[in-house]
Amino acid sequence: MTAINDRGQRLSGQALLQKLIAMGKSMIAILLGTVLLLPAVLYTMQDSLIFLPPPAPATAPRAAHVEAVKVPVGDGLVLSGWLASAVAPAVGQRAPLVIYFGGNAEEVSYMAGMAPNVAPASLLVVNYRGYGGNPGSPGERALFADALALYDWAVARPDVDAARVVLMGRSLGSGVAVHVAAERKPAGVVLVTPYDSIRDVAQSMYPTVPVSALLRHPFDSLARAPAIDTPMLALVAERDQVIPSRHARRLFEAWRGPKQWREIAAADHDSISSAPEYWASIRDFLAAGARLPSDERR
Repeated sequence: MTAINDRGQRLSGQALLQKLIAMGKSMIAILLGTVLLLPAVLYTMQDSLIFLPPPAPATAPRAAHVEAVKVPVGDGLVLSGWLASAVAPAVGQRAPLVIYFGGNAEEVSYMAGMAPNVAPASLLVVNYRGYGGNPGSPGERALFADALALYDWAVARPDVDAARVVLMGRSLGSGVAVHVAAERKPAGVVLVTPYDSIRDVAQSMYPTVPVSALLRHPFDSLARAPAIDTPMLALVAERDQVIPSRHARRLFEAWRGPKQWREIAAADHDSISSAPEYWASIRDFLAAGARLPSDERR
């Protein structure tokens, strides 16, 4: 048996066999290197893959009535945000409140302009630590602790009705909202493009990688859902390629409290909030939640 190499030289059968063996070893080495390198890269770079902090907003948020707020959280940090409302707060009255938790690359100041969509409730938007010019570095434990501090700060305000606080979390922020709902007693939770856990989403993307052993930020909403009695609205994008709807469905099925599933046709992960039924569904949920007896809200 003979063959021609890449230089046009004839190879004997033995030489050809040796060349094929060498090529096979090289391919195996490349495959092993890839298998070993990918987990190392994912472990090292996971923070930059999960958290994408945007810069500070170029302009102040626009809203009919907006108050710049400073919220002290853990590690001695103070986070900046905005409390917005469509109408001027009445002196001496407590208003319902929606607290918004954004996505992994979202600078949330623009949300102050969405206050008319949740009226008569006010809307509290605060960038995560490390986001939008806020100090600190993001991480699961830090974001969870900050969110609890934010909730406690909000319900202690004299202008907030502590019995009518609703959490709203989008994408990454859905996990933050679920954690707060598990630790506190909000009147409702709105979850936009939610997931069962970041761990499960990542595992479906990298099926050959031991994600559970590598991931420092699992955001395991599924483990918390069976203990949460709070009413929940899930807003899911039919064409979501970032968080496929099966992950939202697992979370929805595990939720113990009253729940509504709203899948928005033709929407994807980013365009869902542009659909007319997006804010309409949220307004309906807030109106229904505001009428829940206090013993049902727990």
